[in-house]
Amino acid sequence: MAKGKILNYRQQAKRSSTIALVLSMLLMLTVVLLMLLALGILSLPVSDADVDSNPISNHFKFNRKIINHNTNIVDSDVSESREDQWTEILSWEPRAFLYHNFLSKKECEYLINLAKPHMAKSTVVDSKTGKSKDSRVRTSSGMFLRRGGDKIISNIEKRIADFSFIPADHGEGLQVLHYEVGQKYEPHYDYFLDEYNTKNGGQRIATVLMYLSDVEEGGETVFPAAKGNFSSSPGWNELSACAKRGLSVKPKMGNALLFWSMRPDASLDPSSLHGGCPVIKGNKWSSTKWMHVDEYKI
Repeated sequence: MAKGKILNYRQQAKRSSTIALVLSMLLMLTVVLLMLLALGILSLPVSDADVDSNPISNHFKFNRKIINHNTNIVDSDVSESREDQWTEILSWEPRAFLYHNFLSKKECEYLINLAKPHMAKSTVVDSKTGKSKDSRVRTSSGMFLRRGGDKIISNIEKRIADFSFIPADHGEGLQVLHYEVGQKYEPHYDYFLDEYNTKNGGQRIATVLMYLSDVEEGGETVFPAAKGNFSSSPGWNELSACAKRGLSVKPKMGNALLFWSMRPDASLDPSSLHGGCPVIKGNKWSSTKWMHVDEYKI
């Protein structure tokens, strides 16, 4: 009789131990799931009405719309909901992407009005000395806005960081440029071939060029070394003769062009050669953000 009681006690203890082990495993699994949800690595399922039936197209679409629901840009007087935003793949050599409606109209006007009183003849960088110098290859006027200069600039810089996946503190200050009729920027590279200009932040890895105004005629950004047959692109016949030398982007207020000066293997990309075509009719306002491999100290 005592032997039976001992056996029953052992069975009960074994059963309790098994239950405790299962509960412990469930508790650990719950903690892991909560951590994944908190880090954003795992997401809860949503209804079919909220997503495209093709999971790939929800991440990135070729020449189609991607709606960005975060339209409340800044908590200030220039706060304004942008039109539908979507990203367009332009080229893989160079890697170039066009973000439609990246800036609101009021943001564009704000940057122009902020820069206007301080515009001066644009210069280029001397590859030997690293200093700025005047050049006939660049005939625009421009000025720099200090990085993080105010809340609106900081919000735009954060949006650039989100678009490019490059931290905001790797970028130089925003450069605002103005091109009048006949003014241009001959094809050039944004990366450096000297050691002087790479001491701060390392090499320039990518550029975001934001168009602050429409241009009636001319003023396109052209990539003459880009790979591809671009003569079949929509609107080709509406481009200037300069723009027909390769891949071209026509200025449109609010749009932002991201292109990479370095390949994924960290080598310099010669196909990133680009220039600003002469303005034929109207005015061109733009803003450039150059980004470096490492933190750029200001």
